[in-house]
Amino acid sequence: MRTVLVLGAGRQGLACTLDLLADDTVDGVTLADLRLGVLPAALERERGHRLQLRDLDARDARALAAAAAGHTAVACALPYDFNEAAARAAVEAGCHYADLGGNTDIVFRQLDLDTEARRRGLSIVPDCGLAPGLVTVLAGEALRRLDQAHSVRLLVGGLPEHPEPPLNYQAVYSLRGVLDYYTTPVVLLREGRRQTVEALSEVEEIDFGPPLGRLEAFHTAGGASTLPWTCAGRVDCLEYKTLRYPGHAAGMRTIRDLGLLGTDPIELDGTRVTPRDVFIATVEPRLSRPQSPDLVVLRVEASGVAEQRPAGWRWDLLARADREGGLSAMTRVTGFSLAITTRLQLDGRMTRSGAATPDEAVPVAAYLEALGRRGLAVTESALPV
Repeated sequence: MRTVLVLGAGRQGLACTLDLLADDTVDGVTLADLRLGVLPAALERERGHRLQLRDLDARDARALAAAAAGHTAVACALPYDFNEAAARAAVEAGCHYADLGGNTDIVFRQLDLDTEARRRGLSIVPDCGLAPGLVTVLAGEALRRLDQAHSVRLLVGGLPEHPEPPLNYQAVYSLRGVLDYYTTPVVLLREGRRQTVEALSEVEEIDFGPPLGRLEAFHTAGGASTLPWTCAGRVDCLEYKTLRYPGHAAGMRTIRDLGLLGTDPIELDGTRVTPRDVFIATVEPRLSRPQSPDLVVLRVEASGVAEQRPAGWRWDLLARADREGGLSAMTRVTGFSLAITTRLQLDGRMTRSGAATPDEAVPVAAYLEALGRRGLAVTESALPV
């Protein structure tokens, strides 16, 4: 039996579940969350058949292990705070494990499970979403092709198809996570050494041509995952930047520098609150536009030397929302990426066992082929050298 426990019934978790159930070789999926809301019609039809529902408080380690027991794999689409405990529960239950990641400190702790996972013949792969995830898979492919890597640039944006002021942005996943990436110091490689820069810094404009035109790129945390550590001394320059419509970074820097994204509690009319919680509660409803289609744009560029010659490659993706299926572009790319990784684990097709990041463990050809079958074709071209 090939069964999967999906943790988290948010947008990405539902997309992952839909994708897994679209594969007849997956015998069953259990969807677990603290509060299970209304299911899409496609999932409701599978309820009680190949789809089981389970109420679960992921803060309870014993409950996590009990939920994982009897499954072949666990796909975690919960906020990254739960990822370490979920990975440990999966190993305890003898399951493969993948998650959407997003916090590099947690990923390093998950990688400590390598010895036990290898002993049990398990694949544990954190950071399997978009960024980190798809971009780091492509970075890993570039590094395997290059004998000497000079530059690796990862660029990703989740954008509204029809931007509206003042920020020209709409929330396509947790705003709390976005703000973490806008405020956490960014680790990158310069001259082969790790350096730290401020989030929202070093803004540059890049012309992507129609239909996107010019976008701005700026540093944010998390997207490069462990690459600044594993590639130190091997790559001269490695960086991850977020893409937005021009002017977004300046607006967010103003909000941040005014202290509105702070996490230290303040007292307001006798109640202790954090500025960030107040900001999210005020702004998120205004930035959540479920009826407004979004776009995902991705570009990975790598250059260096291969076979004693200058070489370079570019990978591009422009993903659109599936209006008929009710899935945003971000949900499709992120949730499907998690499902594809899980299916590769079920098939025994990962390039190595144990705990490893996607750039080390995911078979790039099979992964990109699976994305293409879902209408998410990544195009490759040679860079001029």
